[in-house]
Amino acid sequence: MATLELYSKGANVWVPDPDAVWVSAQLLQDYRPGEKHLLLQLSNGNVRLGSPSDLPPLGNPDILEGENDLTALSFLHEPAVLHNLRVRFLDYSSIYTYCGIVLVAINPYDQLPIYGEEVIDAYSGQDMADMEPHIFSVAEEAYRTMIREEKNQSIIISGESGSGKTVSAKFTMRYFAVVGGAAQQTSVEERVLASNPIMESIGNAKTTRNDNSSRFGKYIEIGFGRKGDIIGANMRTYLLEKSRVVFQASTERNYHIFYQLCASRELPEMRSLKLDAPENFRYTNQGGEMQIPGTDDLSDLERTRSAFTILGVQPDQQMELFRILSAVLHLGNVNIQAKDRSLAVFSKLLGVEGSQLAHWLCHRRLAVGGEMLVKPMTGQQAVEARDALAKHIYGQLFAWTVQRLNSALRAQQGRTKSFVGVLDIYGFETFERNSFEQFCINYANEKLQQQFNRHVFHLEQEEYIREELAWSRIEFSDNQQCIDLIEGQLGMFDLLDEECRMPKGSDESWVRKLYDQHLSSKPHPHFRKPRMSNSAFIVLHFADTVQYECDGFLDKNRDTVFEELINILKASQSELVAELFQQQRNVSPVANGSIRSGKRAAREHKLTVGFQFRQSLQMLMETLNSTTPHYVRCIKPNDLKEPFLFDPKRTVQQLRACGVLETIRISAAGYPSRWTYEEFFSRYRILLRGPQSQDQAQAACRQALPQLIPDPDQYCFGKTKVFFRAGQVALLERLRAERLRVAAVIIQSQVRGWLARIRYTRIHWATLTIQRYSRGALARRQLFLMIRQATVTIQAFARGMLERRRYRLVSIQCLPHYSAQQMAAVLLQATVRGWLARQAYRRVRAAVVFMQCCIRRKAARRQLLKLKSEARSVERYRELNKGMEVKLMQLQLKADQEVAALRETLMAEREASSAELAALRATIQKLESQLQEKPQPGPVISEKEAEERRRAEEKTISRLPCWNKKKNKKVGFHFTSIVQSQLFFFCVCHKFPLSLCAECVDQAVSQVTSALRAEVDEERRKYQGLLREFTRLEQRYDNLREMSLLTERTKGHRRTDSTQSLEPLSPTTPLSPQSLTPLSVSPFPSAVPSPEEVRRISVTSPSAERRVSMWIFNVLFSVSLRWRVSSLVFPSALATETSSPAQSKPSAVTGLLECRKRDETKLIKNLVTDIRVDSALSLAPGLPASVLFLCVRQADCSGDQARARSLCSAAVTAMKAALKKHVSDIDMTVLWLKNICLFHDLLTQHSPKQADTLVPLSADMSDLIRTLSDLSIQAYQQLLSITETRLQNIIVPALLESETIQGLSGSAVKLAVSRKRAGSDPRTVGGEAPTMASVLRELGALHTALTQQALPKTLMEQAFHQLTYLICASAFNSLLLRKDMCSWSRGLQIRYNVSVLEEWLRGRGLQAGGAVATLEPLIQAVQLLQVGKKTEADAQGIVRTCSALSSQQIVKILTLYTPHSDLDERVTLNFIRSVQVQSADVSQPSQLLMDVRRVFPVIFLYSPPPVLSAEQLVIPDSLKISFLRKA
Repeated sequence: MATLELYSKGANVWVPDPDAVWVSAQLLQDYRPGEKHLLLQLSNGNVRLGSPSDLPPLGNPDILEGENDLTALSFLHEPAVLHNLRVRFLDYSSIYTYCGIVLVAINPYDQLPIYGEEVIDAYSGQDMADMEPHIFSVAEEAYRTMIREEKNQSIIISGESGSGKTVSAKFTMRYFAVVGGAAQQTSVEERVLASNPIMESIGNAKTTRNDNSSRFGKYIEIGFGRKGDIIGANMRTYLLEKSRVVFQASTERNYHIFYQLCASRELPEMRSLKLDAPENFRYTNQGGEMQIPGTDDLSDLERTRSAFTILGVQPDQQMELFRILSAVLHLGNVNIQAKDRSLAVFSKLLGVEGSQLAHWLCHRRLAVGGEMLVKPMTGQQAVEARDALAKHIYGQLFAWTVQRLNSALRAQQGRTKSFVGVLDIYGFETFERNSFEQFCINYANEKLQQQFNRHVFHLEQEEYIREELAWSRIEFSDNQQCIDLIEGQLGMFDLLDEECRMPKGSDESWVRKLYDQHLSSKPHPHFRKPRMSNSAFIVLHFADTVQYECDGFLDKNRDTVFEELINILKASQSELVAELFQQQRNVSPVANGSIRSGKRAAREHKLTVGFQFRQSLQMLMETLNSTTPHYVRCIKPNDLKEPFLFDPKRTVQQLRACGVLETIRISAAGYPSRWTYEEFFSRYRILLRGPQSQDQAQAACRQALPQLIPDPDQYCFGKTKVFFRAGQVALLERLRAERLRVAAVIIQSQVRGWLARIRYTRIHWATLTIQRYSRGALARRQLFLMIRQATVTIQAFARGMLERRRYRLVSIQCLPHYSAQQMAAVLLQATVRGWLARQAYRRVRAAVVFMQCCIRRKAARRQLLKLKSEARSVERYRELNKGMEVKLMQLQLKADQEVAALRETLMAEREASSAELAALRATIQKLESQLQEKPQPGPVISEKEAEERRRAEEKTISRLPCWNKKKNKKVGFHFTSIVQSQLFFFCVCHKFPLSLCAECVDQAVSQVTSALRAEVDEERRKYQGLLREFTRLEQRYDNLREMSLLTERTKGHRRTDSTQSLEPLSPTTPLSPQSLTPLSVSPFPSAVPSPEEVRRISVTSPSAERRVSMWIFNVLFSVSLRWRVSSLVFPSALATETSSPAQSKPSAVTGLLECRKRDETKLIKNLVTDIRVDSALSLAPGLPASVLFLCVRQADCSGDQARARSLCSAAVTAMKAALKKHVSDIDMTVLWLKNICLFHDLLTQHSPKQADTLVPLSADMSDLIRTLSDLSIQAYQQLLSITETRLQNIIVPALLESETIQGLSGSAVKLAVSRKRAGSDPRTVGGEAPTMASVLRELGALHTALTQQALPKTLMEQAFHQLTYLICASAFNSLLLRKDMCSWSRGLQIRYNVSVLEEWLRGRGLQAGGAVATLEPLIQAVQLLQVGKKTEADAQGIVRTCSALSSQQIVKILTLYTPHSDLDERVTLNFIRSVQVQSADVSQPSQLLMDVRRVFPVIFLYSPPPVLSAEQLVIPDSLKISFLRKA
């Protein structure tokens, strides 16, 4: 209980409210014991008086708002839980929240992008405490615990109808299918997922609360093998709601399968079922709802049939199943009063006698005195018998379907080592009228709640024992008394079964027995009688008080059907119908219903529904108790099914019912708040005294806590953690806030004093300035008077001087001899005075210039600092980039002009060559015709003519290679010529301005070229994906073959099929083109392309020209709508040039290697198959391929083409086997990748289509070249797979968790309690934690292997582009799902780690292939953690800077952002909304996480290798191929 000290002024409390359940309020004054009133101010501003007798619950600190684990809250009570769930659901759009070991899932009623395969990859292998709450996190925890502890697990999913239980169970099974099926690539996971649509169709229906409500409980055990792969599954069902088959309430529907069959009645195979619209069947029209909005019953039936096919149910059996279901619909339309068509259709569909069925529907057999009597029934009894038969048939069919699913899902590969069970069961239910179904459902929830409470208490006890705490037993509410009331001796079920055995038992008599037993004789605390009813009773369940109406309890508990009707069905002509009822006696006790015969069985009570349900529930509880449970509680936020609408009343009701609040209460009874000593020291170090060191955190905590919390019962010290009772963390937060407040007051006093002194200094300076100006004014006035007096004096003296000067002039005129001396003296004085004046002027001018220099230097420094700051800004870079873009456009224009000039030159040269060739051919034809006309003996042609002919032929032969090269170049220019011709034709025909033609041609070429290139890349990616799937299937075939061979060996004999052999191909077995690979899009662009690739890629085809022309038309039409375009004539395809026939090859080729026929197998074995790793790695790059090619070419040159193909085929097969042999070795995979590529290039180089100057191979190797192309892709994919496997487990720890900058995260103060959750064991770490050095070590190993084998630079760039994308995607996805990573300090660490990776890539020259650019999303994400997030300008800068992030990703990071210190703040919702508005106009992908499984297509650029000769090869003796001879 919280201390009274916390009820101080300004404290937040929660007060009850009739509408919102709880509302927030604030104390306006301190509370002291003894006061009569509490003065509260509500959130809406109203003031209320509270009663101190029941103090309101205290609110949690702001730092815990939106916490992802409810048990981490300081105050654990109902309003805190409700408020935290509302904040996460509405403000953060987070539907999952932890509550200790329970995952609370709120149904959003909306499609969220958080269940893709990239999310599964992000949660796979991660700790539960490290990731954001998710259903995948619970599944991963169960899977890892099963693998680690080798113990069975259970995931218990509960909640009321419409809360999302079925969806949660489907996503859980999907997670196990992906994680458990990825290793062995079996089809078991596909069958497990296929069971979902089948069970939904026959077990789900629309209710008033849910459109897809499960009307039964199921427990699916997914079995795993020793390697963690799925090998089987098993399903158990509980309490199917059979009454829905014959009755539906208003606005509800029957089971989906009936409406699916009615929707498919027009299909040819369904016409024999005689179905009609669902409005015409009594069993489907009672609710009035025939269609569910947003669903298609016809497509759902197709999905159900496909699922049956996957599970091995044949089409004829499916039709038998549909025939029985259709018969149930027709049975509901049977009129008891008279014969009708429906009974005949029912009888025909089930293959039974209609007359017998009609008789026993209206009669019953009784045993009286040892004799059997037949008694007719009333109309109501006959209707009840008909409905009972329909329910029984559907129940048997449901049980048969479950049994058939279990047979298909049963483990066939071996014994299941362990399993994970997924329990999808109904939650606590209470309606206005509650009957037998609600009674059984609530009884099951009582049992599950008891198991849940004991498990939670057990986990708390384990935690205390592990930390060696001195603890006392925690008291929690045990509902054993309520369970005894229901299932105990003379309990409600016993009395119900006893009443069912009575001949004249009724619901009223059973209720009277309940009153007598549990009210009169011995009152039970959980049983009550309603005041106004004698046919109902009240049970006080753990979640709520429920009143049950006794009407129908006995009939539903008996659930009987007459034996005569069952015997008729046993004699059915339909095999499936007979099977359903022949095996009825052998079914498990979980079967639904019982059979009533004329003689009442002595043990009939064991067949009641209540007894069966208790027995199956007991088996379920035994299974759950033997496993480690994990809990998922689904919450329905509103009854309107509106997305993200939160109704607090409905939510609190479900929280009370599902046990979440009980978990809170059990946690609050002990020590709910738990901090490690390091976390406590980091947060509350300001409260500690003495020396503060992180190494002495535990000692400091033990020393300081007794002074902070005087009551020792409020805390406890463990081995690694310090435990607090409820409210103590809030007390510490208050003490910390008080200490910070005192420190702030001291700082404020110092700052205020400093400001006051500054203000005094400014006032003093202003006073002196005013005085100075005042004195100046007075002085200037006094000076004016002095100046006036001085002016008068000066005027007097000046006048006197003038008079004296006039006098001297008159005297000079009178005395001429005196004037020369006088004039010289005056001139001298004037010169001296002028010189002195100039000296003084120069000194003043120098001082002024010096002062100006100082001032200008200071201004220049300020300008320099401003320019430096601008240079670092993004805008400056953009301004510079604008200039660069202009330069690039100029260079592009210049390059286009040069290309145009070269094209004109090429066309002219081609026309000249064509004309010369035509002239030569004409000359030859003319000479041949003359020879035929004059067959005279002797020399017909002169020596001169013969010489001219020989020279012409040699000239033609010498020009052929040049013409071939020009032909290849011509294809590159052909596309541009098409565009130009189309544009010119369009402009001329439609009088369009030719200036616009020049503006659009570059745009047309670039856009259409990029579109075609993207199309080719997509086709290449799809093909390589198919090739990867082909490799996987091939490996799966090999595994199955080995398993079958192993099985046959164990049996002692082996059978060989005459038509198909499982023996592996020998190295010398020739491969046919069909056995190697299908036609492919070759990754070698210059290699022999397939016709499909030529058809798809060639831009000279009419379809390509048509697309180009249409695009040009659209561009020109969009430029100006004033020009009307009526039609466009497309030019025909240009005629392809035919190459000249190949010339005859020389008679002999030297430098080859000869291998005898008998040594070929030995050659392949020593060179490829059995070569040792150390010997292979010591060879020169590509040596095996070079040797094999020289041998193949020697066989081809010798004329034995069949042997050349055989040897080449054997070499390809051996290389493929070598790849499979070294499936986990990087060095050997790179080695064989090099040899495969070299062998491919050598064969391509010597093919007839590529060999211009070399002697081509005579044998047709095109299929083998294509096979090598596919094999190179497989080798490349295997190489990446090895590296990705090694990187997968170290990417996140290295990039996100490793502290490369030491001490940075230690300075960050923990603001939110992210303790390890109970039930989530810490990850066992072997050795040191992975760092960036580990990642660089793996990348360096790959780079070294590729470099040693001298593979092309482009291939290395593509490989590292793929790997850096994997690194970026894995780290980025984990960042988006981990709240502890979204802080300023962690962002700085991650940015430094990424920069290390960038530097490593640039240091090896790998940035050209896009490896560095791939890291941009992760870089922008960590930059987002470090920028300002307050103003509108910050929002605009974030949208502008984070161009590689989508709006959802930005919002997710801002939502998860956690302040790293008290100086930082959470991101406000207004700022997040501002970012959403700013990014609304930007077109971005809507995905949240990056696709980790994205694969970039690889392209092997063809590069003709140098001419190969045997003299160039250095063959070591260790290869043992000395039998080869040089030829």
